[in-house]
Amino acid sequence: MDSSTTAPPHHAVHYVNRVGWLRAAVLGANDGIVSTASLMTGIAASGATGQSVLLSGIAALVAGAMSMAAGEYVSVSAQSDTERADLAKEEKALRTQPHAEWVELRDIYVDRGLTPDLAGQVAQQLMDADALGAHARDELGISDLATARPVQAALASAASFAAGATPPVVAAALVPAATAIPAIVGICLACLALLGFIGARLGGASPPRSILRTLLWGALAMAVTAGAGHLFGAAI
Repeated sequence: MDSSTTAPPHHAVHYVNRVGWLRAAVLGANDGIVSTASLMTGIAASGATGQSVLLSGIAALVAGAMSMAAGEYVSVSAQSDTERADLAKEEKALRTQPHAEWVELRDIYVDRGLTPDLAGQVAQQLMDADALGAHARDELGISDLATARPVQAALASAASFAAGATPPVVAAALVPAATAIPAIVGICLACLALLGFIGARLGGASPPRSILRTLLWGALAMAVTAGAGHLFGAAI
């Protein structure tokens, strides 16, 4: 029996194509939850009124989302500028020194395990099809999956930060000032656990480890900030 007619189709699921937006989304949401909740618990622990706690949360949400967007845009734009500069240099080298570039590409494939003859054939065929694309991918490590996208990163970070910062702000708006700290901490720990689970599932990682990691650092940040707020609030 021909196994090719009975074997099920092979559809491998890979997660590397999610790395760019997943990193920005998880970072933004985690930062939104932790930084906003920590600030609010610190303000609440200092003895501030419920209105002040809520106002601090709203300010943290808006400022944090804009800061994340600006930071991602600037940093990813710098990466994009570097990629364009390298591609321009490579394009010039391909025009002026095509044989040297072929040798360079051939040697890369030899280092990966191909024989020199086969590596030379592969390099030549790839350069005939798309010389700049072949060198960008195999020499510079630039591919469609890893290409810097500043606007996409900025929007993803801002939106995810705002989404993460919203639960503690809503909690502060709905509960009395006397119960603000436990309400904010409780809802944020639940959100962190959910974030750890979702991030792990989307990235193909272990959910328990991801959940534990997000809970540990989030709880530590809120505890330290609340302690500082209580200390300085009492001093003032």
